[in-house]
Amino acid sequence: MKSPVVKRSIVIAGHKTSVSLEDAFWKGLKEIAGGRDMTLSDLVATIDTDRRHGNLSSAIRLFVLDHYRSNTSVGLGDKDAPRETMGVRPSSTGLRPD
Repeated sequence: MKSPVVKRSIVIAGHKTSVSLEDAFWKGLKEIAGGRDMTLSDLVATIDTDRRHGNLSSAIRLFVLDHYRSNTSVGLGDKDAPRETMGVRPSSTGLRPD
């Protein structure tokens, strides 16, 4: 069975590096870069500079996840519900108990 994670090469800050990402995260990253009129390399360089811990592939996944979470409603239709982003946990989930 083929792994859904693909190793991809990219040049950031003049250095070639590789990241291992699923297609959905790679496509999301490209979409975000296009929407910001940035090159993919520039966006990844920004993510790399801003990351606090973990590897670059994980930082990219969290960045893409945060981008799409911040542009959609969270929880049970409560768009003002707090969300977990970039390792910061909210004080409540915004979900109601059963």
